Amino acid sequence: MSEEWTPTRISILIALWDEGLTTSEIGVRLGVTKNAVVGKVHRLGLPTRGSPIRQKAPPAQIIRLEALRPGMCCWPDGEPGDDDFRFCGEPVVPEKPYCAEHCDRAYVKQPKESKRTVAA
Repeated sequence: MSEEWTPTRISILIALWDEGLTTSEIGVRLGVTKNAVVGKVHRLGLPTRGSPIRQKAPPAQIIRLEALRPGMCCWPDGEPGDDDFRFCGEPVVPEKPYCAEHCDRAYVKQPKESKRTVAA
């Protein structure tokens, strides 16, 4: 996979880079490795882009038992006794102890049985 970086291939690299394609996809299209693309992009001084890898969501606020108040979802999260054990704390559905998301998990609706008719 040791292809020469001709002016044509470099212009294609730049166009694909500007389109926002991943280095892997650019490599596939040009017949080179992802690392070859990364190196050439660096040597050309092309503008850096944000990582396509999704970042982890910020950690949820830890709501301990003593911080729970009326109107806060009391769905437990984690293992009791662990330092990061907490409760949801989101606003509850009226007349329920949980938020809408946790009510969907806690209250499973049973399908109604269809009436069976007995043939005579």
